[in-house]
Amino acid sequence: MPNTLTISINMITIEAIRQPISADLKAFDEFVNENFSAEGELLQEMLTYALSSRGKGVRPILTMLSALTLKPDSPNPDERHCSKRTYLAALLIEMIHTASLIHDDVLDSADERRGRPSINAKWQSDMAVILGDYILARTMAIGMTSAQYDLMSYIGSAMATLCEGEVLQTQHANLFDTTREDYFEIIYRKTASLLGVSSALGALSVGASREDIDRMRKFGEALGMAFQIQDDILDYNRQNNTGKPTNNDLREHKITLPMIEVMERKNEAERGAMIELLKRCHIDENALDELHAMVVEGGGLEYATETMQAYLARAMHLLAKYEETPYRQALLDMCRFVAERDK
Repeated sequence: MPNTLTISINMITIEAIRQPISADLKAFDEFVNENFSAEGELLQEMLTYALSSRGKGVRPILTMLSALTLKPDSPNPDERHCSKRTYLAALLIEMIHTASLIHDDVLDSADERRGRPSINAKWQSDMAVILGDYILARTMAIGMTSAQYDLMSYIGSAMATLCEGEVLQTQHANLFDTTREDYFEIIYRKTASLLGVSSALGALSVGASREDIDRMRKFGEALGMAFQIQDDILDYNRQNNTGKPTNNDLREHKITLPMIEVMERKNEAERGAMIELLKRCHIDENALDELHAMVVEGGGLEYATETMQAYLARAMHLLAKYEETPYRQALLDMCRFVAERDK
């Protein structure tokens, strides 16, 4: 068993992370297409559009890499392949994520998703809600028909946690009262929990021990916390490549970790002034620029970066016990990708 974790000094790309499972990802895409079709021309058109822009595929990648890292019955660790059960686990988690993004865009009145018109922009919000509901219903039907009830129990919990996170975020955004504790609870529920389930499902799909399933869940959760913190850092970066407007969080009155860190070092009057600026950010570019400068100059981004790196260090430590394979290395590279990404 290795004593150190080897990490490339080169910039990590999502393509490099995908490489050890490229054949499995191709088979997975075919598996998704086989299982997702709809009656009716309009519904099928919307479904095809939604599935054609699923993004990086971080969640199914985590599921497959976790499964192959732990798969006990392959004599050659460099030539492992995913089972249909692992594909099913990846499909369940990816489709729940896809549906949640469609619903998020409706709630946020977002016109774009990953540089393309959102579902609600192309077909109106009521049709987008129906499509999101259809994907969820179809996902549950696939899971129940397969009779993989252990996988389904994880999925049900993940869906409830996502909804709780969305409500909690909206509640605090409306009240302008997000604390540090609130923030970590929100990003755990909205992002980290689903990445944790993604990794755990991979372990569960290959019959891993309860200890290893729990370890992979914790790995995914730590990675997810770092992923969302980096997302919130990038929101302040006016040279980012996310495809979203800079300071979108401030425009939506979301108080994230960089701002929380600066606010908590201010006195009551100064904190009140920051909140007043935040309340005007959606209509006043001067207020937006002033608040942005206060967070940047106050060291909020540096603190958030340190916190993000601490979560990644925890995630990497959780992988130390496993055999050194291309799949474990790809999970480690995913940690580097999260830290280095600019979109």
